[in-house]
Amino acid sequence: MPTVVKPEIIAAYKTHETDTGSSEVQVALLTARINHLTEHLRTHRKDFHSRRGLLQMASRRRKLLDYLKKHDLPKYSELLQKLNLRK
Repeated sequence: MPTVVKPEIIAAYKTHETDTGSSEVQVALLTARINHLTEHLRTHRKDFHSRRGLLQMASRRRKLLDYLKKHDLPKYSELLQKLNLRK
């Protein structure tokens, strides 16, 4: 993921001024990386090492979303809407 995009994502999803690691920001960053890697795998179908990384990222995002759903349901719903995720 290009470093130019990362500050923009953090700025869009942060909950307070110095926030860089809240669940919302982490999910947004993982979603951007997952989308980027998905495009890579469409052209490089046999890149199984990257595929494994993609599955790990998706699993980590799922765990963060489960945490957010358990602790703050309105923020969870809003984040799913913003990121265009299912569930």
